[in-house]
Amino acid sequence: MIKQMKNYEKKEHYNTDTTTVLTENYKTIIHGLGEDVTREGILKTPERAAKAMQFLTHGYSLDPLEILKSALFTEDHSQMIVVKNIEVYSMCEHHMLPFFGKAHIAYIPNGKIVGLSKIPRIVDAYARRMQVQERLTDQIKDCIQEALQPLGVAVVIEAQHMCMQMRGIEKQNSFTTTSSFTGAFEKNKTRKEFISLISNKLS
Repeated sequence: MIKQMKNYEKKEHYNTDTTTVLTENYKTIIHGLGEDVTREGILKTPERAAKAMQFLTHGYSLDPLEILKSALFTEDHSQMIVVKNIEVYSMCEHHMLPFFGKAHIAYIPNGKIVGLSKIPRIVDAYARRMQVQERLTDQIKDCIQEALQPLGVAVVIEAQHMCMQMRGIEKQNSFTTTSSFTGAFEKNKTRKEFISLISNKLS
Protein backbone atom coordinates (compact mmCIF):
# COMPACT_ATOMS: atom_id res chain seq x y z
CA MET A 1 0.00 0.00 0.00
CA ILE A 2 1.35 3.44 -0.95
CA LYS A 3 0.00 6.70 0.41
CA GLN A 4 1.10 9.93 -1.29
CA MET A 5 0.77 13.48 0.01
CA LYS A 6 2.76 15.97 -2.09
CA ASN A 7 6.40 15.29 -1.13
CA TYR A 8 5.58 12.52 1.36
CA GLU A 9 5.41 8.86 0.41
CA LYS A 10 4.71 6.04 2.83
CA LYS A 11 5.19 2.40 1.87
CA GLU A 12 3.83 -0.49 3.92
CA HIS A 13 4.36 -4.13 3.08
CA TYR A 14 2.21 -6.85 4.65
CA ASN A 15 1.42 -10.43 3.76
CA THR A 16 -2.03 -10.28 2.15
CA ASP A 17 -3.17 -13.73 3.27
CA THR A 18 -2.00 -13.18 6.85
CA THR A 19 -3.68 -9.77 6.95
CA THR A 20 -6.97 -11.24 5.74
CA VAL A 21 -6.96 -14.04 8.33
CA LEU A 22 -5.97 -11.76 11.21
CA THR A 23 -8.51 -9.12 10.18
CA GLU A 24 -11.36 -11.62 10.38
CA ASN A 25 -10.10 -12.91 13.73
CA TYR A 26 -9.87 -9.40 15.18
CA LYS A 27 -13.37 -8.66 13.89
CA THR A 28 -14.63 -11.71 15.79
CA ILE A 29 -12.78 -10.66 18.96
CA ILE A 30 -14.06 -7.09 18.84
CA HIS A 31 -17.60 -8.29 18.24
CA GLY A 32 -17.21 -10.77 21.10
CA LEU A 33 -16.28 -7.91 23.42
CA GLY A 34 -19.64 -6.29 22.71
CA GLU A 35 -18.59 -3.64 20.19
CA ASP A 36 -20.36 -2.85 16.92
CA VAL A 37 -17.86 -3.82 14.21
CA THR A 38 -19.81 -1.78 11.64
CA ARG A 39 -19.46 1.46 13.59
CA GLU A 40 -17.47 4.14 11.73
CA GLY A 41 -14.66 4.38 14.30
CA ILE A 42 -14.29 0.59 14.49
CA LEU A 43 -14.90 -0.35 10.86
CA LYS A 44 -11.23 -0.46 9.84
CA THR A 45 -9.86 -1.35 13.28
CA PRO A 46 -9.59 -5.11 12.59
CA GLU A 47 -7.38 -4.50 9.55
CA ARG A 48 -5.29 -1.90 11.38
CA ALA A 49 -4.80 -4.31 14.28
CA ALA A 50 -3.86 -7.10 11.88
CA LYS A 51 -1.14 -4.95 10.31
CA ALA A 52 0.04 -3.62 13.66
CA MET A 53 0.47 -7.15 15.04
CA GLN A 54 2.49 -8.18 11.99
CA PHE A 55 4.81 -5.23 12.56
CA LEU A 56 5.11 -5.90 16.29
CA THR A 57 6.13 -9.52 15.61
CA HIS A 58 8.22 -9.08 12.46
CA GLY A 59 11.25 -10.48 14.29
CA TYR A 60 10.11 -13.98 13.30
CA SER A 61 11.19 -13.22 9.73
CA LEU A 62 14.68 -12.05 10.77
CA ASP A 63 17.81 -14.15 11.40
CA PRO A 64 19.76 -12.40 14.19
CA LEU A 65 22.85 -14.57 13.70
CA GLU A 66 23.05 -13.67 10.02
CA ILE A 67 22.59 -9.99 10.91
CA LEU A 68 25.71 -10.12 13.08
CA LYS A 69 27.73 -12.22 10.64
CA SER A 70 27.05 -9.70 7.86
CA ALA A 71 29.27 -7.09 9.55
CA LEU A 72 32.20 -8.84 11.24
CA PHE A 73 35.64 -7.25 11.05
CA THR A 74 39.10 -8.41 12.09
CA GLU A 75 40.45 -6.09 14.78
CA ASP A 76 43.07 -6.34 17.55
CA HIS A 77 41.04 -4.28 20.02
CA SER A 78 40.67 -6.31 23.22
CA GLN A 79 38.95 -3.91 25.63
CA MET A 80 35.29 -3.88 26.58
CA ILE A 81 32.83 -2.54 24.00
CA VAL A 82 29.55 -1.30 25.49
CA VAL A 83 26.34 -0.30 23.73
CA LYS A 84 23.83 0.93 26.28
CA ASN A 85 20.32 2.38 26.44
CA ILE A 86 19.10 0.40 23.43
CA GLU A 87 15.33 0.82 23.26
CA VAL A 88 13.42 -2.44 23.64
CA TYR A 89 9.79 -2.97 22.62
CA SER A 90 8.38 -6.45 22.90
CA MET A 91 5.19 -8.41 23.48
CA CYS A 92 4.59 -10.54 26.55
CA GLU A 93 3.65 -14.03 25.36
CA HIS A 94 1.44 -14.66 28.41
CA HIS A 95 -1.04 -11.81 27.98
CA MET A 96 -0.12 -10.28 24.61
CA LEU A 97 0.56 -6.93 26.24
CA PRO A 98 3.70 -4.86 25.62
CA PHE A 99 6.80 -4.65 27.73
CA PHE A 100 9.41 -2.02 27.01
CA GLY A 101 12.63 -0.59 28.37
CA LYS A 102 16.37 -0.49 27.74
CA ALA A 103 19.02 -3.07 26.91
CA HIS A 104 22.68 -2.63 27.84
CA ILE A 105 25.13 -4.89 26.02
CA ALA A 106 28.90 -5.38 26.17
CA TYR A 107 31.43 -7.79 24.76
CA ILE A 108 35.20 -8.20 24.89
CA PRO A 109 36.55 -8.94 21.39
CA ASN A 110 38.72 -11.92 20.61
CA GLY A 111 40.02 -10.85 17.20
CA LYS A 112 36.62 -9.87 15.77
CA ILE A 113 34.35 -6.86 16.22
CA VAL A 114 30.89 -6.22 14.78
CA GLY A 115 29.42 -3.07 13.25
CA LEU A 116 27.82 -1.18 16.12
CA SER A 117 24.42 -0.80 14.46
CA LYS A 118 24.06 -4.58 14.26
CA ILE A 119 23.75 -4.93 18.03
CA PRO A 120 20.52 -2.89 18.27
CA ARG A 121 19.30 -4.75 15.19
CA ILE A 122 19.57 -8.14 16.85
CA VAL A 123 17.83 -6.72 19.94
CA ASP A 124 14.91 -5.81 17.69
CA ALA A 125 15.04 -9.14 15.85
CA TYR A 126 14.50 -11.03 19.12
CA ALA A 127 12.28 -8.45 20.84
CA ARG A 128 9.78 -8.22 17.97
CA ARG A 129 8.36 -11.63 18.82
CA MET A 130 6.16 -13.14 21.48
CA GLN A 131 8.62 -13.06 24.37
CA VAL A 132 9.50 -13.24 28.02
CA GLN A 133 12.22 -10.90 29.24
CA GLU A 134 14.35 -13.69 30.65
CA ARG A 135 14.53 -15.55 27.32
CA LEU A 136 15.11 -12.33 25.39
CA THR A 137 18.15 -11.54 27.55
CA ASP A 138 19.66 -14.99 27.01
CA GLN A 139 18.96 -15.03 23.26
CA ILE A 140 20.81 -11.76 22.71
CA LYS A 141 23.79 -12.99 24.75
CA ASP A 142 23.92 -16.37 23.00
CA CYS A 143 23.71 -14.83 19.54
CA ILE A 144 26.65 -12.47 20.17
CA GLN A 145 28.65 -15.29 21.74
CA GLU A 146 28.07 -17.60 18.77
CA ALA A 147 28.74 -15.02 16.07
CA LEU A 148 31.84 -13.35 17.52
CA GLN A 149 33.29 -15.97 19.87
CA PRO A 150 34.40 -13.09 22.14
CA LEU A 151 36.13 -13.35 25.50
CA GLY A 152 32.82 -12.55 27.16
CA VAL A 153 29.33 -11.09 26.67
CA ALA A 154 27.13 -9.16 29.09
CA VAL A 155 23.46 -8.29 28.63
CA VAL A 156 21.22 -6.39 31.06
CA ILE A 157 17.61 -5.47 30.28
CA GLU A 158 15.44 -3.16 32.40
CA ALA A 159 11.78 -3.14 31.42
CA GLN A 160 8.26 -2.21 32.42
CA HIS A 161 5.51 -4.75 31.78
CA MET A 162 1.99 -3.66 30.91
CA CYS A 163 0.68 -7.02 32.15
CA MET A 164 1.77 -5.90 35.63
CA GLN A 165 0.82 -2.25 35.28
CA MET A 166 -2.52 -2.30 33.42
CA ARG A 167 -3.96 -5.52 34.84
CA GLY A 168 -3.36 -8.04 37.59
CA ILE A 169 -1.31 -6.53 40.41
CA GLU A 170 -1.46 -3.01 38.81
CA LYS A 171 1.91 -1.78 40.09
CA GLN A 172 2.65 1.14 37.76
CA ASN A 173 6.14 1.92 39.04
CA SER A 174 7.60 -1.57 38.91
CA PHE A 175 10.63 -2.44 36.77
CA THR A 176 12.08 -5.86 35.97
CA THR A 177 15.83 -6.29 35.50
CA THR A 178 17.35 -9.39 33.91
CA SER A 179 21.00 -10.14 33.22
CA SER A 180 23.07 -12.77 31.47
CA PHE A 181 26.87 -13.12 31.31
CA THR A 182 29.50 -15.32 29.67
CA GLY A 183 33.26 -15.66 29.89
CA ALA A 184 35.15 -12.73 31.37
CA PHE A 185 31.93 -11.12 32.63
CA GLU A 186 31.45 -13.99 35.03
CA LYS A 187 34.40 -12.57 36.94
CA ASN A 188 33.35 -10.09 39.59
CA LYS A 189 35.84 -7.35 38.61
CA THR A 190 34.83 -7.28 34.92
CA ARG A 191 31.14 -7.46 35.74
CA LYS A 192 31.49 -4.53 38.16
CA GLU A 193 33.20 -2.46 35.47
CA PHE A 194 30.33 -3.15 33.06
CA ILE A 195 27.67 -2.29 35.66
CA SER A 196 29.55 0.93 36.47
CA LEU A 197 29.69 1.94 32.80
CA ILE A 198 25.98 1.40 32.18
CA SER A 199 25.00 3.06 35.46
CA ASN A 200 26.93 6.31 35.02
CA LYS A 201 26.80 9.05 32.42
CA LEU A 202 30.15 9.62 30.74
CA SER A 203 31.14 13.26 30.24
